[in-house]
Amino acid sequence: MRLRLASLLLPTLLSPVVLRAQATLPASEKPLARELLQQLIEINTTDSVGNVSTSAKAMQKRLLDAGFPAADVVVLGPDTPAENKGRKDNMVARYRGRTGSALKPILLIGHLDVVEAKRSDWTTDPFQLVEKDGYFYGRGTQDMKDSGAAMIDAFLRLKREGFVPDRDLILALTADEEGGKSNGVDWLLKNHRDLVDATFAINPDAGGPELDAGKATSMGVEATEKLYADYRVTSTNPGGHSSLPRPDNAIYHVAEALIRLEHTPFPLETNEVTRAYFASIAKLKTGALAADLKAVSGATPDPAGAARLSKDITYNSLLHTTCVATMMTAGHAPNALPGSAIANVNCRIFPGHSQEEIRKELIRIFADPSLKVQYMTDGGEVLDQGSDRKSMAPPPLNPEVFGPLEATVKAMWPEIPIIPRMETGASDSIYTMNAGIPSYGFSGMGIDHDDDRAHGRDERIRVVDYYTGVQFEYLYLKALTSH
Repeated sequence: MRLRLASLLLPTLLSPVVLRAQATLPASEKPLARELLQQLIEINTTDSVGNVSTSAKAMQKRLLDAGFPAADVVVLGPDTPAENKGRKDNMVARYRGRTGSALKPILLIGHLDVVEAKRSDWTTDPFQLVEKDGYFYGRGTQDMKDSGAAMIDAFLRLKREGFVPDRDLILALTADEEGGKSNGVDWLLKNHRDLVDATFAINPDAGGPELDAGKATSMGVEATEKLYADYRVTSTNPGGHSSLPRPDNAIYHVAEALIRLEHTPFPLETNEVTRAYFASIAKLKTGALAADLKAVSGATPDPAGAARLSKDITYNSLLHTTCVATMMTAGHAPNALPGSAIANVNCRIFPGHSQEEIRKELIRIFADPSLKVQYMTDGGEVLDQGSDRKSMAPPPLNPEVFGPLEATVKAMWPEIPIIPRMETGASDSIYTMNAGIPSYGFSGMGIDHDDDRAHGRDERIRVVDYYTGVQFEYLYLKALTSH
């Protein structure tokens, strides 16, 4: 179903005509937008050797230099565990709204950390912003330092213009969304709820314009997301001399289990959100693809159509729980039988299923009682059981969110539909939603359907799409708070 939001549009100080006139980022604003992206990209914020605190303090300085009061821009984080001390701080900034406003604040969240990146894997340095062939390259250009830069840019521009929102805006740039022991959103909610409490949250780590060869075809809004889980699969063995091979080799046990996993897809599933997504996308496609999308949009999805769609990695992830081997370690010497072999299996779990349910399903698929299958937390703790918690339920369709969104989208990408979708990854919205703060995922950063490089090598965003996303953030926040 396509969202029909005409009745949800709220009166704002920004008319459609004004919004359309501002749909392009002015040339005078591009240097700052580029400078912010470069600064964020070039601060290494990986869990292994990076420092999120350095990035948080850099953005704090930007806001303080622009005139934000020191009391409204704080950097804080846990002092324990000791290995995280000084590296996993978060920045929380409050843009003060109209004096005496009875409206509760709006929270914007975004993570500063990024996944690991090896220089040898990339054609450019992942921690240098490189512009070539019409793209910005660098770790975080898609996930999600582009949106972090855009949110800081919007705060700076609005402050410079003397804009006073109708309520407070809170921006939290945080640590350890990609892994680690100090997830910033979770920590802030548990330890400093007063700093981030809000009526709802916007999380640009999901959703956004879907592009086809650079042309926007739809605006995706995260309505729900899969549940993240890592599992450690272990085989142990007495080992021995490599000149005397034995049939129960630990490496073979794990390898055979992973091959069984490769050839055992999880069952076909849809829900209200994915069915609405497939029905809406079908109207934008043609031929056999459109027919297959329509065939999986009903209450009983067509297995043949789903099988054809599953050959596309994106559609496959929207139709199934997915589990895939991502890491493996084994053995201790080239001339010795392995005493152990360990693989990491990463799962993205369809809503309605728990981490523990999928752990048990992996045990069934592996069909090898000699293997140990354990759940591993984001902080690296290995447990014999996973949680029974399931993915978040979709938040309500809030006109305060979607009215300004509809107006901004129509100004920047006339005629494209706003389509609810399930995020196939995972985001910090799981923490805000569980804390009772309805959360919505979207940004203005368009990515081509076939060029999703988040977490991969040579991550990049088209230069024009980055600047478009920066302008979207500015216009949306202005429309959101101009009532």
